Amino acid sequence: MIRVNPRISLDESELQEEFVRASGPGGQHVNKTETAVQLRFDVRHSPNLPDPVRYRLERLAGSRLTQDGVLILVADRHRSQMRNREDARERLIDLIREAAGPPPPPRRPTKPTKGSKERRLEGKAKRSEVKKMRGNIHD
Repeated sequence: MIRVNPRISLDESELQEEFVRASGPGGQHVNKTETAVQLRFDVRHSPNLPDPVRYRLERLAGSRLTQDGVLILVADRHRSQMRNREDARERLIDLIREAAGPPPPPRRPTKPTKGSKERRLEGKAKRSEVKKMRGNIHD
C-alpha cells in the first residue's frame, strides 16, 4: 500500500510501470538500457479515491489524462531506473495530495480605485500629447 494521506492509500496493483529508453545524456549506454519510466494509474476506476478527489485529479492532470481516464506520468530526469521509478511515484502522490487538499478560495472581483483610474487617464493624456507633437508642422 502506498500512503498518500491519512484517508487515502493506493494499492500497488493499481500502478502499471513500463520501462522505456530515455533520451538525453548517457553515451553508448543510453542506447541499450531502458531507464525512463511510464507510470499509468487508472483514475476513473480506482476504488481507493473518493469521488471529489477523483474529479479534481482529472482536472489537475490535464493532457496527461487519456480519454479512458488513465493518468500517464513519464519520468526520465535521472539516469537510473530506480530513481526514475521513485520520481514518478512521488509525482503521482503529490498530484493526488493536491487534488485531496481543500480547493482554493474563490476569487473576488475587485474594481480599480478612483486614484488608479485618474493616474491611468493622466498617463494616456501625456502620451497623446507626446504623439501629437510628432506630426507635421502646420502654419
